[in-house]
Amino acid sequence: MESNSKNKVKQPPILFDKTQAIIKELNKKLGGTLITYFNNPRGSVCHDDILALFELLEKIGHQQKIYLFIKSSGGNGQASLRLVNLLRQYCDKVIAVIPLECASAATMITLGANEIYMGPMAYLTPVDTSLTHALSPIDRDNDRVSVSLDELTRVVKLWQSQRSDRSENPYQQLFQHVHPLVIGAVDRAESLSIMLCKELLAYHIKDEKTQDRIANALNAKYPSHGYPILFEEAKRVGLKVSHLTPEINSLLLELNELYSEMGQRATTDFDDTHAHSNEILNIWETSGVLVHFQQDKDWFYRTEERRWISLNDNSSWRRTLKVGNKVEKSILHIS
Repeated sequence: MESNSKNKVKQPPILFDKTQAIIKELNKKLGGTLITYFNNPRGSVCHDDILALFELLEKIGHQQKIYLFIKSSGGNGQASLRLVNLLRQYCDKVIAVIPLECASAATMITLGANEIYMGPMAYLTPVDTSLTHALSPIDRDNDRVSVSLDELTRVVKLWQSQRSDRSENPYQQLFQHVHPLVIGAVDRAESLSIMLCKELLAYHIKDEKTQDRIANALNAKYPSHGYPILFEEAKRVGLKVSHLTPEINSLLLELNELYSEMGQRATTDFDDTHAHSNEILNIWETSGVLVHFQQDKDWFYRTEERRWISLNDNSSWRRTLKVGNKVEKSILHIS
């Protein structure tokens, strides 16, 4: 019975031949080397991405110009700095090509690019920091929630503007819901975010006042972390943006569609409390090589805690490599 269940476990598709054909065409039209980076909605920018990118860069060697396709909802800002630093060691110029979402930590990556090409549906976002701390409040599913400095600041300002007793301290009430160490950690993370932005901009903008202006705008100007910074607004912020040509934008959207198919949920439900997920979260690709992270684990729903816990975790980074006319697949041991 168990082996029969294993045989029915869903697998995500690896569309290597199709994506390679589009990348080859894009390389010709762009006049440079394209590297693609895609997160599905449950993937994120992380430190493991640096080793995955290194696999690609070692394969293609030093390039005069690298075009970086990004589709991501964000992740770790410090990983963004490391990614840009690594890219800069393998090329003279980085150009970000953005057909769709490029949010939060992914926006940070674009700050390290000499130019940003945006399609009609493309957008960046603010990079103000939210933090999930070990002492963060718990939601209805018993998971820790993220807390942002902007949210905390707005609560305090609202309290101060509407309170009747001027002697009351808003933090006395706030500390009942948010631990003081969480507030301190979020404030520290905000300072880190501004510093990261300035470091990334310094790769191609030498004027410190310009760095400060752009970094502060992206961290403090907008009322929502997910506020879409469109082409004209990106230009007003001070970023060097250009429009993608319709032909290149169309090819990038085709590529995104294939990656979305690869990154679809591949969940196998065995019963009400047992399931298995086989899902591609992060994808890196360039000519001749694709590296992706695949979640591969069993899940058990613990009723008394109202949450799913993972079992038998075989998740790993995996590489698809074209050698001559052959395609070789292997596990990348990244930890």
